[in-house]
Amino acid sequence: MNLHYLIHLANYSDGVLYILGLMLLVELAVMVDRFWYLRRTILRGLVFVQELGRHGRLDREALNTLADDAGDLPEAALLRTAAAHSGQVKGEALASRLEESVLVIAPKLDRRLWLLDTIITLAPLLGLFGTIIGMFHAFSVLAQPGHAPMQVTGGVADALVSTASGLFIAMLGLLTFNAFNNQVRMILLQLDSVKTMLINRMDGQPVVTFDAEGHPNAEAVAVARAG
Repeated sequence: MNLHYLIHLANYSDGVLYILGLMLLVELAVMVDRFWYLRRTILRGLVFVQELGRHGRLDREALNTLADDAGDLPEAALLRTAAAHSGQVKGEALASRLEESVLVIAPKLDRRLWLLDTIITLAPLLGLFGTIIGMFHAFSVLAQPGHAPMQVTGGVADALVSTASGLFIAMLGLLTFNAFNNQVRMILLQLDSVKTMLINRMDGQPVVTFDAEGHPNAEAVAVARAG
């Protein structure tokens, strides 16, 4: 299959294959962008959650330091919200403010995924439309005197390329769309974990932390027993 034949197929579908090719490029661009961002956010978020879990109580200074360490992670917004309300708001009131931060962050996580959702629906329909147009060209040969049967069957085969292309684009998009949605869900779970940790470490009560081997922090245990 050379470039000349691909151009012939695209022209046979009256340009529908050109549109499908453009949709494939958009789909691949979204896949690369979201894969890089979501994968990086999950891996860095897991490390950050583990680091946060090693802290006992958190004051405003510690929260600001952690927010700077978080950088551009979604968790940084939660930490800045917690630092702004440190010593002023606790319990359910603090949980509501942290939940508000999560709701603001959420749309940024699934950014551009609507493009994949649209392509998944549109590509098979557009491919079918291109095949129908190709069928018109194929069977129009029957109206010509002295037509060869191979012209009709060859035209039908060329017309079906549009449907196959649309289905391939849709299947590729569906697999990645579901994978990205699962990654977004994992990030939201990380944010919920951070929110719970912040509430527990800002209520003024001691929190027993654990080291890398699973042993409780001796200082934290002593404070908890003294309280």
